Amino acid sequence: MVKAIRIYIEGGGDGKNTKALIRQGFSQFCKYLVELAKTQKIHWDIIICGSRNNALRDFKNALTSHPDAFNVLLVDAEAPVTIQSPWGHLKIRDNWDIPSGVDDSHCHLMVQAMEAWLIADIETLKKFYGQGFRENAIPKNSCVENIDKDSLEPSLKSATRNTTKGEYHKINHTSKLLALLDVATVRNASPYCDRLFTTLAENMNVTANNPPDAK
Repeated sequence: MVKAIRIYIEGGGDGKNTKALIRQGFSQFCKYLVELAKTQKIHWDIIICGSRNNALRDFKNALTSHPDAFNVLLVDAEAPVTIQSPWGHLKIRDNWDIPSGVDDSHCHLMVQAMEAWLIADIETLKKFYGQGFRENAIPKNSCVENIDKDSLEPSLKSATRNTTKGEYHKINHTSKLLALLDVATVRNASPYCDRLFTTLAENMNVTANNPPDAK
């Protein structure tokens, strides 16, 4: 069992405040795992890195600065994933080489982008945006990873444009939505999201199943 888990995540823009918002959102989204880590006395940390290149840089640095931790890279896939290996996908998509000493368990993808996880839980979107939300603007697919990246954010903006909260905002709305998502629903619609939760739970030597209160 590991003593520390550190997750390096793409996103949050360049500002400290915006990164802090996204970190709060992901911390709530991963609340089940955070609580598991506490029970196992495992240190848990989420690091929001800004650009995908910065996420890779920070992850690679952590392999040296935090060698005893289970260091994880979490980035958008940016395209359909057609091969089983996440590192293999990133080699094809970004020409990233797998760092020495790690394997595919250290690399995780938001497929094809983080907005797919938001779209997976349409009920939360409807409750959050309220009156004026256009559900029919959201692509319907039981596996959200098959929705083209280029349609994810535009469909969210189209669906929310006439709501009281206004058009989908990548930072402000994402941080709040991540905290509200039903994790079981997202995991069922996104195999790569399920893989993330399963891998992290396994590294804490606990069950990888969805808990009853996975929200």
